[in-house]
Amino acid sequence: MYAIIEAGGRQHRVAVGDKIKVELLAAEAGSQVSFDKVLMVNNGSDLKVGHPFVEGATVNANVVEHGKNKKVVILRYRPKKDSRRKQGHRQPYTLIEITSIEG
Repeated sequence: MYAIIEAGGRQHRVAVGDKIKVELLAAEAGSQVSFDKVLMVNNGSDLKVGHPFVEGATVNANVVEHGKNKKVVILRYRPKKDSRRKQGHRQPYTLIEITSIEG
């Protein structure tokens, strides 16, 4: 059984027991979160596709930790102008573990 959820503007394919990184959530580590924006649920031979979301379907997860992703380097370079600018960015994330899929 798996589901496709929308979290932080991105779509994730999740199954029970999966650990995924989503955009930073306002939840404490160790707490539970619930996602109701479920786009699709596949339960063996039963496939439910939402328009845009499946009604009554939820995905529950535990918050494992908060952190920052690997650094992304942004380099702006203008040829023949002796101009360059280097900048780094680390996007914050929340690591969640899927506990149940309902619906």
